[in-house]
Amino acid sequence: MPWVMKTEGMDELIATLNKLGQNAGRAAASGLYEGAGVMADEIQSAAGQIRTAPFHYAVFIQRDVSPEEKAVVQNGIGISRFDFTGDGVNTAVGYGRASGYAMMAGRRKPIPQIANAINSGTSFMRKQPYVRNASITGSGKASAAIVKKIEEKINEMTGGTST
Repeated sequence: MPWVMKTEGMDELIATLNKLGQNAGRAAASGLYEGAGVMADEIQSAAGQIRTAPFHYAVFIQRDVSPEEKAVVQNGIGISRFDFTGDGVNTAVGYGRASGYAMMAGRRKPIPQIANAINSGTSFMRKQPYVRNASITGSGKASAAIVKKIEEKINEMTGGTST
């Protein structure tokens, strides 16, 4: 005797899946925006922990970061434009070309250069890897924020409840 199977609700399921496919990019971008914001906050918070000392020209010793340099890197963090590729969305958090310039000791210096000097150290400045530390501590938080936001968007599209 053959088994007979009847399905109901396939039209609704197909419509929901089509809706998800059409809006997946927006959901991913929304999640990425939340995660990038969390990571930017984490880097800004880590920049607040940088050790400082009043500025002086280094002669034969390494110096700490001046309070002015600390303020510049703390406020110069940004999120780049989103790059929508065929199968994903990309962005960067940090100091880029759009960060601008700051006046340091009477000279105009690019903010990314100041941030890199603090993060990596130079022959005259002590290394304080705040960006690396922030990426280690913030990546889990950012991933959780991304997943949470995408799940919220999917639940909105499907009419489900969040868990």
